[in-house]
Amino acid sequence: MNNKQVKNIKHTLLSDNYYILNKVTFDFLMKNGEWSNHMREVYDRGDGAGILLYNTKKQTVILTKQFRMPTYLNDNNDGMLVEVAAGMLDKDNPEACIIRETEEETGYRLKSVKKVYEGYSSPGVMTEKMHFFIGEYTDDMKVSDGGGLDTEGEDIEVLEIPFQNAVNMLHNGDIVDVRTIVLLQYALIHKLLD
Repeated sequence: MNNKQVKNIKHTLLSDNYYILNKVTFDFLMKNGEWSNHMREVYDRGDGAGILLYNTKKQTVILTKQFRMPTYLNDNNDGMLVEVAAGMLDKDNPEACIIRETEEETGYRLKSVKKVYEGYSSPGVMTEKMHFFIGEYTDDMKVSDGGGLDTEGEDIEVLEIPFQNAVNMLHNGDIVDVRTIVLLQYALIHKLLD
């Protein structure tokens, strides 16, 4: 941290029940040359990775569907969200994480993936950096039903859908997860599927 416009950073722990929530106060040097004091609540849940699985032969993608309480509380009628397979890094490198999460959530065992982006999920409040991947799958890579880990309380539905249907879901508002939007748009721009 070497930004000379920031000084006097102080952390106050508000919660560490699941992840870490801190109140952070700091001074910031404004363009007018004056120091201004700021306060933010910063949620640290670690970094994550997400992947769009695609099959060029079948022209399909693998997505997941699961209940997301924060979306339910914010006007998502049933709280169910269609999204790419994703997970927290848990001290792994991003590639190892997404290969592990892909198998846990979808049942497909990938040998290789391609990283296409990385970016901050919600930089105004979260420290999380998301690593975005794509990976080609075939039927013979299926090693289980997927669905997530019971020990993590996951109840994930695996969806194999035609790519064009996923694009239609994106355009009509049935896909509202930002990670999924980014990766589907990547697939469109780079013509991964016809």
